[in-house]
Amino acid sequence: MISIVLNIIITVAQVVGGLISGSLSLLSDALHNFSDVLSLIISYIANKLSAREASVSKTFGYKRAEIIAAFINASSLMVIAIILIKEAVERYFNPQSIDSTMVIWLAILAIAGNGFSVLLMKADSKTNMNMRSAYLHLVTDMLASVAVLIGGLLMKYYQLFWIDSVLTAGIAIYLIVVGYDLLKSSFNVLMLFTPSDIVIKDIVEAVCEIEEIKNIHHIHIWQLNEKEVHLEAHVEFHKNISISEFDSILTKIEKVANDEFNINHINIQPEFNKEDPKDIIVQD
Repeated sequence: MISIVLNIIITVAQVVGGLISGSLSLLSDALHNFSDVLSLIISYIANKLSAREASVSKTFGYKRAEIIAAFINASSLMVIAIILIKEAVERYFNPQSIDSTMVIWLAILAIAGNGFSVLLMKADSKTNMNMRSAYLHLVTDMLASVAVLIGGLLMKYYQLFWIDSVLTAGIAIYLIVVGYDLLKSSFNVLMLFTPSDIVIKDIVEAVCEIEEIKNIHHIHIWQLNEKEVHLEAHVEFHKNISISEFDSILTKIEKVANDEFNINHINIQPEFNKEDPKDIIVQD
């Protein structure tokens, strides 16, 4: 909430200052700050939603809310970057005189406000994709403000007004670079892709080392969110076992999955001489 308020103040100040001074880089920084406000609000709401308990109509609760927030925030970074590059190219071929003094002071204001917000969110960004998306918005905006400050100084003392467009394009390219990885990782989670650090072949080999198990097939592995990785599969046994025997073997499977592959939610369908496809991956 503190970061949201700070970024609203910075955005308003930079929009007014950018219009008065004629600085495109200041207006681009204001646009990015506005995206920060939106991303922080989205992250804040998602954080609250994810804490809600599951119900009969929402058996997973709102655990995916933070992943959706991360995807939206990463997407907005990319869109904003493309808009900034377009504006920077147009301004480069039509440079304008800029009030560099106002640019300098507003850039300093943005650096201070975003720097404080970055410090507030740094710890949580290491363990939460949603918080990391908001943190990246703030970090890139702080760096963008540093670039705007440097540009303001160059314009003030060397009259290099074209630097405003170059810095804007540089900021945009940096946004694309930092936003892509987050966009990709959040997209993979939403699409139920197998986590990149898990090799299904290795899981099959590890589970089949349990002597009672003949094979494991029809496997699905996905991330519900950053904390939960799910595995569901069919397991065929060498002989017709009792439920109590299955429970004992299931404990072994859970241990292998958790200790070796960090999979913490298992759903196994036991089979004996069942006629079904035995492929590791089966198209449902």
